[in-house]
Amino acid sequence: MNYIMVVKCALVILGIDPGYAIVGYGVIEYLNNHFRVLDFGAITTQAHTDFNDRLLHIYSGITNLVEIYKPDAMAIEKLFFNTNQKTAIDVAQARGVILLSARQHGVGIHEYTPLQVKQSVVGYGRAEKKQVQELTRIILNLDKVPKPDDTADALAMAICHAHSSGSALGRLNQFR
Repeated sequence: MNYIMVVKCALVILGIDPGYAIVGYGVIEYLNNHFRVLDFGAITTQAHTDFNDRLLHIYSGITNLVEIYKPDAMAIEKLFFNTNQKTAIDVAQARGVILLSARQHGVGIHEYTPLQVKQSVVGYGRAEKKQVQELTRIILNLDKVPKPDDTADALAMAICHAHSSGSALGRLNQFR
């Protein structure tokens, strides 16, 4: 007689809302379409601090999170350019040190647009920010919407990755 052994492993996802003043993060565990929040918050840097020191602080903070939670995946917002090129370049540099930390620790990196996150969390790609935040609170069974907004955005990013049918998580969960 042949027996099939099914091993169910919770997957840990680190969601990131990149920035250089505030980097929102959310760490969730996902198993069988159920979420458990492990941690969330923000890595902040002070204005008027040398920019290279700000990047080092962000890198160290992300590295610390990766070493503590050992995520299987990082979900991060795709960079898009707005009208302020200086801000876009600075965010791109901060995003670079975030991605470097993930890559150095073997964490898979997955990028999503704001439209994809809204579609995944709310079911409507043009949803308002407050709708996304409130549904993130409900999906994760939190008492209140996490603050700052960057933190709630990072948790929504992690939910998006868990729900993504194109991700390895989505493929694994379709058989459960």
